[in-house]
Amino acid sequence: MATITARIERTPYETHLSTGSQVIVIDEPTDVGGQDKGMRPGELLAGSLASCTVITLRMYADRKGWPVDSIVAHVDYTYNSQQNRSTFTTRLILNGDLDDDQRARMLEMADRCPVHKALENPSAFETVLVTDPVQNP
Repeated sequence: MATITARIERTPYETHLSTGSQVIVIDEPTDVGGQDKGMRPGELLAGSLASCTVITLRMYADRKGWPVDSIVAHVDYTYNSQQNRSTFTTRLILNGDLDDDQRARMLEMADRCPVHKALENPSAFETVLVTDPVQNP
């Protein structure tokens, strides 16, 4: 996977998130000092889960040859700071001529996307301070 780079300059909270070939804008809403030019970081996190879920389901349906016209995932994300716990609620809409067994299997597969697996398992973090930004832009 490509390295993801986040860059913020002087415009309050407007952050450019990039890979080698793609750029998206992350921001905060105006009521907290941002300009509302993009999703909030938590919305991006929920969006990562939603997009990974529908991509995983599209791949599975295509591999099985199932008649799926479209897949929609609505993801709600909340963080409870008192319990230090995140909750993701995903509501799936499967459009296509699927029988009950196929729909049940698609529901099972939804929880197998890589982002879902990463979020539900313990993660390790390492943060290092780059002391020579010329060498490590």
